[in-house]
Amino acid sequence: MRAAIFTIDTGAYKAKAESAAASALKRMLEHVGFEVKAAGLLPQEREVVAAVMRQLSDSGSVDLILTTGASGYMEDECAPDALTDVADRLLPGIGEALRAYNLRYSKKSMLERLQAGIRKKTLMMNLPESAKTAKEDMEYILPEIVQVVENLSL
Repeated sequence: MRAAIFTIDTGAYKAKAESAAASALKRMLEHVGFEVKAAGLLPQEREVVAAVMRQLSDSGSVDLILTTGASGYMEDECAPDALTDVADRLLPGIGEALRAYNLRYSKKSMLERLQAGIRKKTLMMNLPESAKTAKEDMEYILPEIVQVVENLSL
């Protein structure tokens, strides 16, 4: 199983900063057998994010693409929109489940627009920007994510 993880944050992208969320997710995925083929930062530009997701999915180089950040309601928060632009099929239950799970901790979770979908044989998901929340969310749904990735590769 192969994965790519991108933090969507223009400021961090320009500063070439490290992403705590991406680092935490990378460790978690490697622990369950994923090889993380790509990890990094992308600017908050819908077309750029969509192009990266499209290229990775269409090339078949990864089975899972995770993004963190840029999933709220502000105009420049484009991760869910980029995912929707490139997905062949959406999986709305994943975003719904994560919002419901996160509401236990903060009402602000209802403002997240987390999305998930499939393009060709690649599962794509948006996660929150916070390293703590992204890690907790992934822990919550990891068995189902592994199941989807394994089934898509059949």
